[in-house]
Amino acid sequence: MRVGITGVGAHLPEHEVTTAELQERVSARLGRGLFARLTGIERRRIAAADEYASTLALHAARAALADADLDPLDVDLLLFASASRDMVEPATAHIVQAALGSRAHALDVTNACNSFVNGIDLARSMILAGRARRALVVTGETPTRAMRPATGLADARRSFAGYTFGDAGAAVVVEPVGRGGILDIDTETHSEHWTAGGIPGGGSRHPRGDEHTYFTGDGHRLRSVFEKVGAGILDRVRSRTGLEHADYAKILVHQVTLPYLDRFVEVTGVPRDKLEITVTGLGNMASATLGVQLARIHPSLAPGDRVLFVGLGGGVSVMTMVWERS
Repeated sequence: MRVGITGVGAHLPEHEVTTAELQERVSARLGRGLFARLTGIERRRIAAADEYASTLALHAARAALADADLDPLDVDLLLFASASRDMVEPATAHIVQAALGSRAHALDVTNACNSFVNGIDLARSMILAGRARRALVVTGETPTRAMRPATGLADARRSFAGYTFGDAGAAVVVEPVGRGGILDIDTETHSEHWTAGGIPGGGSRHPRGDEHTYFTGDGHRLRSVFEKVGAGILDRVRSRTGLEHADYAKILVHQVTLPYLDRFVEVTGVPRDKLEITVTGLGNMASATLGVQLARIHPSLAPGDRVLFVGLGGGVSVMTMVWERS
């Protein structure tokens, strides 16, 4: 059996905030244009007060179902695969499902910025195992709510990685296909670096307290790990599949900052014209990044076109997926 992606959707909040506006909110004492120069991010979308992770996921889910010409009741597995969530309990998948009107087996999948690709992999595995017939994988990311508000210079430095964020939702329908589909998946995990960055609040370590609800991290450490392992996993994909960079219509890469993306190109040799660059106008959308990129290129893909997904997530994990449009 072949399993592939048959419907794609994405959703962006209407409210847009420039990086200059964001820097002013954080600290007026920082050098003018500093955030923009360091990140290459010009603007990003931010969810409204009455929009949640489930809200963004719901809009994207409806778009993906419409793209696949399906009804919500046609789905028997719904995975909310995201670093963000509405609450600790119950699973945000149930909130999405209640609003969507489906009756599928619903659960959450979370693995930082690799959550969405992990969700697609899990959906594929459950279909191949006969545990599901058709899956809807959704993500709704609201990481801007983990950005530290107005603060001093020391806290701004410690929380700088959090100021790259933007909000978004994405979704895909995953089901059996006659040809093409998901051809290859690979993962590499280096859990010894789990302390390099994250949002520590909400669990048993720090159940309460605003201080633990903000993103903090060592961006240099994360970048160093990704540089060491990123090229290696792409070499394995090339060896296993026989596919070179030129064989892909597009190569979709998780994007944190523009300098980070430039370094990825330098280290891996991925041609820049194969990328779909979203970070400059939308920021780091966490696990929704690859889904938003896919939604942008999907209309231009022809049957037989192949796409390579490269996910990078805190923890630390690297993930690749090769997909051929049916």
